[in-house]
Amino acid sequence: MTAKHPFHTAEHSAFRDQARRFVAQELTPHVEQWEAAGELPRALHKKTADAGLLQIGFPEAYGGVEVPDLFYMVILTEELARAGSGGLIASLMSHGIGTPPIVAVGTHEQKQRFVAPVLAGDKIAALAITEPSGGSDVANLKTRAERDGDHYIVNGSKTFITSGMRADFITTAVRTGGPGMGGVSLLVIESDTPGLSRSPLQKMGWRCSDTATLYFDDCRVPVANRIGAENAGFMAIMLNFNQERLALAAQASGFAQVCYEACLAYARERETFGKPLIRSQVIRHKLTDMKMRIDAVRAQLDWLTWQVSNKQMPIAEVCLLKNFATESLEWIANESMQIFGGAGYLQGSVVERIYRETKVLTIGGGSREIMKDLAARQLGY
Repeated sequence: MTAKHPFHTAEHSAFRDQARRFVAQELTPHVEQWEAAGELPRALHKKTADAGLLQIGFPEAYGGVEVPDLFYMVILTEELARAGSGGLIASLMSHGIGTPPIVAVGTHEQKQRFVAPVLAGDKIAALAITEPSGGSDVANLKTRAERDGDHYIVNGSKTFITSGMRADFITTAVRTGGPGMGGVSLLVIESDTPGLSRSPLQKMGWRCSDTATLYFDDCRVPVANRIGAENAGFMAIMLNFNQERLALAAQASGFAQVCYEACLAYARERETFGKPLIRSQVIRHKLTDMKMRIDAVRAQLDWLTWQVSNKQMPIAEVCLLKNFATESLEWIANESMQIFGGAGYLQGSVVERIYRETKVLTIGGGSREIMKDLAARQLGY
């Protein structure tokens, strides 16, 4: 008998069933094709919007589906993970980091222009913060935007930008003032802006997620595309970090579950020395250790999701959860490869793909080291 989840309602369960059906029918069968292509088809965004999944957690006034808590986001992330591709989640859901600053501090007109078409699946959004000179050090970014009448002239570059090759709207952090966090603004730079060029990046994992370096050469961006007040962009960027890090922990949890289920099925079917692999004590111990870590991550994920949903700010705990969840996935993916042996080393195996993609989760959204240092400062160390 399955225990009742302390935070989930019948509506949460129905939503999980809805998401799981979509993943099984529309995503899992095509992952290998998209991996080979190096990007997702644009039509997939529309199909996901038509299924009511792309809009979860966004305001109804702009085509979103408002939900009472962040458990819907966690459930959606865990179900998307069942397709076994982190690149799929990163690129399909890149609006989850690209549009929240607009929703938080943008005007009604800006939300109609830059949020509504994205939630409808007609446009693709990205977030451009990381630069070749640094990632987590947002306060010291160097891309410059100089005011020229009704426009800003933008020069600089961004890198490691998810959906960077396909994005129509790029929420971009630029320096409009002096040094430090007080000189940062946010501009939405549209894909057809003269002077914007993009170069694709080849990666170890996340292969179906198009990732790019962006170059801004005297790009003229209307002042009307500035999100929030000038030199007030830093706080708008920070507003979404708790939710982003919870989503990354949910990804790690979901992928760990996929590895565990794949290993359990393989160990029951695979025979060695005349008996099923699961009859080996060492294999059973690996599986129990996997479950132990998955359950621990999930328990903390649930607790912190409840806290953030209730307007609490457990910044240190969210940072530590991101580290714990991603490190647990690294261990589980490694053990999964060991259980599968040579079969796991072949491309096309879900455990092989997840194994390649574990490392990026310890880097994105704040590196493991940055998370530890931020948590220590929040805890008063």
